[in-house]
Amino acid sequence: MKDDGELLRRKKAFICDMDGVIYHGNRLLPGVAGFLDWLHAENKRYLFLTNSSERSPKELHQKLRRLGLDVGADHFYTSALATASFLSSQTPGGSAYVIGEAGLINAIYDAGLTMNDVNPDYVVVGESRSYTLETVEHAVRLVIDGAKLIGTNPDLTGPSEHGIVPATGALIAPIELATGNKAYFVGKPNPLMMRHGIKRLECTREETVIIGDRMDTDIVSGLEADIDTVLVLSGVTARESLDRFAYRPHFVFENVEAIHEAVVQELR
Repeated sequence: MKDDGELLRRKKAFICDMDGVIYHGNRLLPGVAGFLDWLHAENKRYLFLTNSSERSPKELHQKLRRLGLDVGADHFYTSALATASFLSSQTPGGSAYVIGEAGLINAIYDAGLTMNDVNPDYVVVGESRSYTLETVEHAVRLVIDGAKLIGTNPDLTGPSEHGIVPATGALIAPIELATGNKAYFVGKPNPLMMRHGIKRLECTREETVIIGDRMDTDIVSGLEADIDTVLVLSGVTARESLDRFAYRPHFVFENVEAIHEAVVQELR
C-alpha cells in the first residue's frame, strides 16, 4: 500500500469516473471530500470523465455542490459531449432522434445538430427516464429506414443509492435485436473519450492515472491508452469477480477514501 501511495503521489493528473467512485445516485461516497482537498493542495490536474449522459457539466457542478463539493464545470467531460462532438464531426449540421435526458439533448443542439423524429441521420440512445415501448418502437422504425444507431456508452448497468440499475447498453439492446444493427458506442472504453480527457488535462499519459469502478469500461480505457489504472470496489465490480477478466488494473482500492489514505501517508 505504501508503494502504491508513492506511485500515485507522483502522478500529475487524475481522470476520475463518477458513478460508483464519487457517489451512488445522490449519496456522496466516503473520503471524496478529503481526496479532492488533497488534489487541490498538491496542485494536481483532474477531470471527471463520466459515461453518464444525463447531466451537463453545469448540472454536474450543481449536483456536487448539493453534496457539499465545489467543483467547477470545466472539470467535467461526459459521454453526451463526446457523442455530440462525434456526430458533428461525422455529419455537420445533421439531425438525430434522441432517447435521453437534457444533458444529451442540449449537447447535441450545442454541436449544431437538430432534433428529427421523421428521417434523422442518427438514432441516439443514452440514459433516459422517458424510455418507453413507444420510443423503442419508433427508434426501431427509424433505424430500419436507414438511421444510424448510436449509444452514448455501452454500460449495461450502473450503481445508484438503491442498488444496480439498467444503463444505456441495456436500454439500446432491444433496438439492436429488433433491427439487427449493432450500435456504435462513443463513451468509454472508446478511445475517443480518453483522448479528449488527456487533451483537456494537458498532461502526458505517463503523468496520468484513471480511477474507475468498472473493469469493462474504465480499466479497459486506461489499459488501451497505456495509462495507469486504479480500480475502486465501491461501484459495480467486486473483488471476487476480478479473476473473470483477462486483464488486471495497476492498483485496486476499496474506495476513494483508501486512495486518499495511501497518498497522504507518504507525507507522515
